[in-house]
Amino acid sequence: MTQVSPTERRNPRTGDIDAQEAAGILELLLEEDARAVEAARAATGQLAKAVDETHLRLARGGRVHYFGAGASGRLAVLDATEVTPTFGAPRELFTAHFAGGPAALTDSSIDREDAGALGTADAGGVGAADVAVGITASGSTAYVIGALRGARTAGALTVLVTCNPDAAARDLADIVVVADTGPEALTGSTRLKAGTATKVILNAFSTALMIKGGRTYGNLMVGLVATNAKLAERAVSLLMEAAGADEATSRAALADASGHIPEALVRLLTGCSGERARAALGAYTGVRAAVAALGGQAE
Repeated sequence: MTQVSPTERRNPRTGDIDAQEAAGILELLLEEDARAVEAARAATGQLAKAVDETHLRLARGGRVHYFGAGASGRLAVLDATEVTPTFGAPRELFTAHFAGGPAALTDSSIDREDAGALGTADAGGVGAADVAVGITASGSTAYVIGALRGARTAGALTVLVTCNPDAAARDLADIVVVADTGPEALTGSTRLKAGTATKVILNAFSTALMIKGGRTYGNLMVGLVATNAKLAERAVSLLMEAAGADEATSRAALADASGHIPEALVRLLTGCSGERARAALGAYTGVRAAVAALGGQAE
C-alpha cells in the first residue's frame, strides 16, 4: 500500500471546524498557519545549505529554475516573478516552470502535475551550472520528479522543497528542505498550511540569495526597479535613509545616476564621481563592498 503523505491525513484539531462561527473557523485556520511558519523555521539548517550552494552557482553564472504544479507551483511562479522588480536581478536569473504552462496557472483543469515526462522535458534548458528547485507539498508530484531527474542528469544542483519527510522525490535531490506541516485544516487542501510554509521558504530562499549577492544595503532594497510612482518615491526615501541626505540632494543624485540607485548611493556615501562609483560597483559585490573599496571617503 502506498504511504499516505502527512498532508493528506485528517487533522484531529479541526474535526468540528464546520460547526464553528466565523471567528472560530478563522482561529482554527490561523492557528494551523502559525504551525506552518514554525515548521518552515525548523527547516532553516537545510535551507541555509541550499542558499549557500546556490549562491556559489549564481556567482559562476548559474540560474535558478523552479518546478511545481498546483498551489506549490503557483507560489513558485509568484516568487520568481517578484525577484526582478524587488532586487533588479536579470529576468532570466529565476525561472518558474509550471506543469501545463502559463494557461494552467489560471485553469486548474489543465494542470499536468501527473506528467513526469513533461517535467523532464521542461528541465531541458537546465545546465550543469544551474540549480533546479522542485516544489511539491506531498513530495510525490510526477511533474516535479521528472524535472529533478532531468536536472540531475544535466549535472545541476537539485533541491527539493516539501512538506513530507518521506517524500518520494527526496532521492533525486542533493538538498532536501522539509517543512513538516502535518495534516491540513481541511484534509488534503495543501493551499492552506503547506502553502503557507512553502511561501515562507521560497521567500526566504530568494531573498537570502539576493542579500548575499549584494542587492541590498542593510535592509534597504537598493536594487529595486522604480516602475511606478510609488517605487520612484521609495527610491528617493531609500537614499535619504541610507545616506542621511536631504530630499533635494537625493533626487539630484538619483537623476545624475539615471535612476540607478546603487550608483547614486555610492556617490552620496563617498562623494566620488559617477565613473568611479560605476567602476567600484562593477568590480565588487554590492554597495557596501564598493563603498569599502573606495575608502568611504569623499573624492
